[in-house]
Amino acid sequence: MATLLEYKCPCCGGAIEFDSSVQKMKCPYCDTEFDVQTLKSLDEDLNSRDDTEWETQAGGEWSENEQEGLCSYVCKSCGGEIVCDENTIAAECPYCDNPVVMTGKVSGMLKPDYVIPFKLNKEAAKSGLIKHLSGKRLLPKIFKDENHIDRIKGVYVPFWLFDTDVNADMRYNATRTRVWSDSRYNYTETSFFSIRRGGSMRFERVPVDGSSKMADDIMESIEPYDFSEAVDFNTAYLAGYFADKYDVDAQQSISRANERIKNSTETAFRDSVRGYATVLPDGGSVRFSGGQAKYALYPVWILNTTWQDKKYVFAMNGQTGKFTGNLPVDKRAYRRWLFGLGAACSAAVFAVTFLIWLL
Repeated sequence: MATLLEYKCPCCGGAIEFDSSVQKMKCPYCDTEFDVQTLKSLDEDLNSRDDTEWETQAGGEWSENEQEGLCSYVCKSCGGEIVCDENTIAAECPYCDNPVVMTGKVSGMLKPDYVIPFKLNKEAAKSGLIKHLSGKRLLPKIFKDENHIDRIKGVYVPFWLFDTDVNADMRYNATRTRVWSDSRYNYTETSFFSIRRGGSMRFERVPVDGSSKMADDIMESIEPYDFSEAVDFNTAYLAGYFADKYDVDAQQSISRANERIKNSTETAFRDSVRGYATVLPDGGSVRFSGGQAKYALYPVWILNTTWQDKKYVFAMNGQTGKFTGNLPVDKRAYRRWLFGLGAACSAAVFAVTFLIWLL
């Protein structure tokens, strides 16, 4: 069985971990703080990487010492795989709350190129949930009153970051309308236009979630991350947190990256067509070139709650605090809302009809 990596405080010998509030390693026993860079010696002896193809540029090789210091756990229930050190031995899976068992080391995995350290702590995640629940009219009141957090875990989620150049040609059909009248008639003149847009764009660090356990829509809902705060990967940042093991590699993530880039390109070109009454796409092409990928870990707080025997999962961006998660709907409140909306619409129609009758 592998020995897990543990950072010892040189002052008191206690186990130290990364403190998101001060962005330093901190001993919880004597409160001594250490800059992460002082622990660089623990991350030396990295193997060289082959940069000839974009899909092999992401991540690096773990050194032998690092492999001995990190272990992988697998959940027997949902299959989730988690990488952690001795400071984060797990009793439950952060995804489904079931027990996890240690199965092996991180051999065979790529080492991340970058990591964005946690900036917000567990208390901020709890506050984020309360804020997320507030102001929801259709949320069952008892859910808010009786809701409690079953589990809250800080997880470094694997992301593939894609860079690429894009050349696009897009066509649109558009119209402009002019309306006027004289003493006898009302006139409407509609002009039709065929519009073409062409050009190139550069995309950098387009993120794609590398874990099949984390739903893409949830991860994309808590974007964006500020990459200016990313640092070169250092195992010290994992202290006190989980690190999810990627099970979707860079090659498998290309289609999702291309889809996101294509949608963004089409939106940008469409937004450049202005001054028309209507604009409809009429085909086009988006071509990619010079693609490269890097591997990074992004911070996410995962919160699990239970209500009426149903589990609800929420996620918060561990850097910015952006929060997402599905909520139950109070069916009675929903029916009252529909009834009130229908009554308001009926009253409005009656008022307009009455005014017309008076006129």
